Amino acid sequence: MTLNILATGTSRGIGRAIVDAVGPDDVRLIGHSTRPDGPDAIPADLDEPGAAGALWQEALDRLGGRIDVLINNAGVFEAAPLDLPDADWLVAWERTMRIDLTASAELCRLAVLHFQKRGGGRIINVASRAAYRGDSPAHWHYAAAKAGMVAMTKTIARGYAAEGILAFAICPGFTMTGMAEEYLASRGGNALLADIPLGRVAQAEEVATTVRFLALEAPPSMTGAVIDVNGASYVR
Repeated sequence: MTLNILATGTSRGIGRAIVDAVGPDDVRLIGHSTRPDGPDAIPADLDEPGAAGALWQEALDRLGGRIDVLINNAGVFEAAPLDLPDADWLVAWERTMRIDLTASAELCRLAVLHFQKRGGGRIINVASRAAYRGDSPAHWHYAAAKAGMVAMTKTIARGYAAEGILAFAICPGFTMTGMAEEYLASRGGNALLADIPLGRVAQAEEVATTVRFLALEAPPSMTGAVIDVNGASYVR
């Protein structure tokens, strides 16, 4: 039976690598981007109320009424310095929370409800090492959103495992995407690399390989697991 997957944030970086990694003949993957990006990607702005629900429904329609795996990868990494005007700081906080956490939560909820009717399914949430070690002073919101994503994943795993609903999270460190390249350049690059024992940032393909394993191969007893992909820059 073909496995039906909905993955968000597939236009570049980790998301694009996920599309390439989980693309055998027995998988049908519907992606998502903020703008039109090919026939198998649904455009949706997850900052907009109702967008996550509309994305889920359209993906469900395209996949014949069945989704087996949800991969929440969409996210933004936008600085909000402490000295921004109050209103601007709050707008930045709420935008990051909306895209990185709330939209993921909406999709997780719809997935759990769907999986309950179908006898199970899998959720993979792409979080960040920032969930555990925090981030820069300009990225409170990002760290808080990713910590929320990890806590949500564990709650889903504990709450619905008996119904065959499995949930996993991945916590990459710096990964070679457009977002990470910008951040590395802004904060000295080489000094940050010195904090990674492996000596380099992760490649998007390495994260995608982990996503593929969790989506297609991980044994059910792994539900609730949080997988670190950070070159030993943070170990728990």
